[in-house]
Amino acid sequence: MNNILITSAGRRVSLVRMFKKELKRAFPDSKLFTADADPLLSAACYESDGAFRVIKNDAGGYVNDLLALALDKGIKIIIPTIDTGLQILAESKDLFAQQGITLLTCSSEFVAICRDKRQTSRFFAEKGIDSPEIYDRDDLRFPLFIKPYDGSMSIDTFFVETADKLSEQHLSNEKFMFMEYIDGNKFKEFTIDMYYDKSNQLRCLVPRKRIEVRGGEINKGVTVKGYVFDFLKKKLQFIEGACGCVTLQLFYNPVTHDIKALEINPRFGGGYPLSYLAGANYPKNIISEYLLNSEVKPFDDWEDNLLMLRYDDEILVHGSNL
Repeated sequence: MNNILITSAGRRVSLVRMFKKELKRAFPDSKLFTADADPLLSAACYESDGAFRVIKNDAGGYVNDLLALALDKGIKIIIPTIDTGLQILAESKDLFAQQGITLLTCSSEFVAICRDKRQTSRFFAEKGIDSPEIYDRDDLRFPLFIKPYDGSMSIDTFFVETADKLSEQHLSNEKFMFMEYIDGNKFKEFTIDMYYDKSNQLRCLVPRKRIEVRGGEINKGVTVKGYVFDFLKKKLQFIEGACGCVTLQLFYNPVTHDIKALEINPRFGGGYPLSYLAGANYPKNIISEYLLNSEVKPFDDWEDNLLMLRYDDEILVHGSNL
């Protein structure tokens, strides 16, 4: 069976629905499965064809448990969705490949670049893309922004306006980076959903302007063709080790056309559904490449100026026994 598994499904209901829809089109009898540390409390797990409990992806034994599950359920593609555990999964790709299973992560080398924002900054520089300056702790300039070099989801981030607002707690944390502050009144925040094929070539790129963010994830956004699209398409045609969906975040000044790239994540972002609905069909690309052995062609004909307004919805589970 050509089944697909999405791990750490959580509340990624839209992503599960999209993969399920595209998989059924190609293989009507195949299943879209999900896995989570607590599937009974995962809304996305109730939207899949079957959900399975697994230990947390940064725990010992996770890789072996995941492989056993994939073999038992006829899974051919595994889609990880969160940062934790990505490194060890990337290092385990060959183990899964030996069993005919595609663990869809970027190379371990590229994942390491994405997970360490100091390396990410050097990556952007090598590609000719500007990023916020990283200050030496002995030469700080205010206002500044603090974030962990291996952080995600805007956890442990701080805006420090003046030197007297800087605490010893900030200075003593070895994981904290002290960065140039980007004025949100002058710069607009963008997330870019990119698709890279098996040969690490860019096949699609969709910039999304973030209008409103809730819990670190886009709540209101709009697709935008223009300077950011043209600029990145030239700069990022090839990324060594990149495959599948790769998500880039940056700030863009529409007056000066200055770009400050923030981070790059080797996975689906929470706002990808907007790109899918605009026509950038990455689940179909993955199925075409890894199940049908078909080449993915470059695609730029997605819908420009498509506005997404998210709202809360409910998944009801009758007779649940927690």
